[in-house]
Amino acid sequence: MKTKNLLLVTMLSITFFIGCSSNESVDGSPTSKTITTDDVIANSEIDASVDDVSIIAEDQFDMQKSITVKTSVGMISMLPHCATITTVLTNDTWTRTVDFGTQGCTLHNGNVVKGKIIISFSKNFTTPIRTITYTLEGFYHNGKLIEGSKTITHELKSTDLLAAIHPVTTHTIDMKITFADGTIYSRIGTRVREMVEGFATITNWEDNVFLVWGYNITTFPNGAKYTFTIKTPLQINLSCKRPFPVKGVVEIMKNEGLATLDYGNGDCDDLATITIKGVAKEIHLKR
Repeated sequence: MKTKNLLLVTMLSITFFIGCSSNESVDGSPTSKTITTDDVIANSEIDASVDDVSIIAEDQFDMQKSITVKTSVGMISMLPHCATITTVLTNDTWTRTVDFGTQGCTLHNGNVVKGKIIISFSKNFTTPIRTITYTLEGFYHNGKLIEGSKTITHELKSTDLLAAIHPVTTHTIDMKITFADGTIYSRIGTRVREMVEGFATITNWEDNVFLVWGYNITTFPNGAKYTFTIKTPLQINLSCKRPFPVKGVVEIMKNEGLATLDYGNGDCDDLATITIKGVAKEIHLKR
């Protein structure tokens, strides 16, 4: 009897071990190479949140610069009237607090935000490189809680994308994103935004066009890490009033699995084409 019991325990142990080992590489596990459409759409939602926060911070820096240096024509903010802005000068630092309230405030691109963004930067606008920092306080973007901080480096320079002197901002990202269903994502990375059109007409933000490049590593709720690298710069047209790029290609890697996301040919829509294992599929992006 003892021999039979020992044999049974051994067999169960082997079965359990094999089962656990095989589960480590099944679809959806951290070690799987499988990339799904849902994963890519979730990441695009995070992109929209990160980009909107960046645009708000840059907008407030430019607004304060316009007021401080007393440009002949004042800049017009991209923020909606439901945002309340408080400005304080402490020693050598401007701090602008943007309060979107608790009921929801709709941005120009249709995204809904709540809470506060606190943006700080030096009062010296003559330096060639300026640093903008911000913190988030109870900030929600389309129902997702966004936590963390970011440093933005602001420069005016020529680049490979545009020979003319133009605004270039480099964003260092370290954020936590909690979706409405409680799932938690985290992201680190670097994102560079170049304003290639509209920088000469500060009274009209709708003609602004950005080219964005860089990478991020996003950790999904199950612990899987995805690397998203922009292979062809993403083009964002503010005239579209949508939170999605109109052009550009992103390469997605999970372990050794590979996919690409192509945002299209310039149309103002929510469509993109994802290619996984050689199979292309058109998808609708989410806010």
